[in-house]
Amino acid sequence: QVQLVESGGGLVQPGGSLRLSCVASGNIFSINTMGWYRQAPGKQRELVASLTDGHGANYADSMKGRFTISRDYAKNTVYLQMNTLNPEDTAVYYCNAVGPFTDAWGQGTLVTVSS
Repeated sequence: QVQLVESGGGLVQPGGSLRLSCVASGNIFSINTMGWYRQAPGKQRELVASLTDGHGANYADSMKGRFTISRDYAKNTVYLQMNTLNPEDTAVYYCNAVGPFTDAWGQGTLVTVSS
């Protein structure tokens, strides 16, 4: 099994930046894709960005150019750098890890963009 723990959420003003982190533990060798999803109040969970071994990064259109996903294999951590945040980015952000026998989710971290 894989366990995921997110951190880095919080309150930020419009135009600001945040970096989310997600540390994976357990059977990490089963992971080939790590990603970030978000769920705003009253809305469905949506993909933010994902990173697949050997295939690079994939971003939702509204995040391209503002968000960057990266992975530190030595630290078993995936990051989401979020820039130029706006109130529509307010949501709970979830980390996801996928592999042939794995589909794990973190508990989520709340990001609030407000003045």
